[in-house]
Formats: sequence, structure tokens, C-alpha cells
Amino acid sequence: MPTWNRGHDAFRNYMQAQSTGIPAEHLMVDRAFMLNLSAPQMAALVGGMRAIGANADENNTDGILTHRPGQLTNDFFVNLIDMGTVWEPTDESEERFVGRDRKSGETKWTASRVDLVYGSNSQLRAIAEEFGANGASAT
Repeated sequence: MPTWNRGHDAFRNYMQAQSTGIPAEHLMVDRAFMLNLSAPQMAALVGGMRAIGANADENNTDGILTHRPGQLTNDFFVNLIDMGTVWEPTDESEERFVGRDRKSGETKWTASRVDLVYGSNSQLRAIAEEFGANGASAT
């Protein structure tokens, strides 16, 4: 079995402890390449799966950046790039993050490093901003 397939499915936010030392977001991009997905297709897949709450573990809310899970919306991108949210790692592994309201410090969201790559990588950030733009959703 290839290394990228051992206990990792970034599209469904399923990550086991890694012994390979390869960051989870690299494994996601590698998998997308093997599936012949373009960057916008990969972003749409991840954003859509997070919006409908399709994590591997139904109790895991990482990346479900919406108050209306189950509906196919652009909420994942809107809330991910919201400048009113500051993201901090939950521990030293920097695999999981908590998003807090910049003013109140109140916890708003949790996310994996796979989710946050759409805000930190310049090319993926541009896609996230396009998908999260006003008018990108019927609501």
C-alpha cells in the first residue's frame, strides 16, 4: 500500500498519527494529483464535504465551518478567510487548530491543518477568496 494511503484521508479529515513526517496537506495535494483534480476542483471537493459535514468521524467537527451543516454552501470558505477569526494550534503537533473571535477571544471553530492550508497557501487562498466571495452563494 502506498505511504500516502496509510491512515490518511484529508478530504474527510481523517488523519492517524503520522510516522512519515509528511505534512497532512501535502498528502492531500498528492492524493488530488493522483485523482487528476485541479486546485479549484480539490478546493470545491474539500469545501463541499466540510459544508455537508462529511468528516470520517461523525463526532469530529474539525473544518465544519458552518452553522448549517448538511447544506451545500460556501460557508467553509467564508468563515475560513474571515479576518475576525484568529487561528491557534491546540498543541505542539500543530495538526489541529482552534479559531477564536479576534475581539472577544471566544472559540468559534476548530479545524485541521488541511483545512487551514486554504488560508495560508497563496494560490489556494485566492481560490478560497473566490469561492467565499459575495455572490458565490444563493443565500
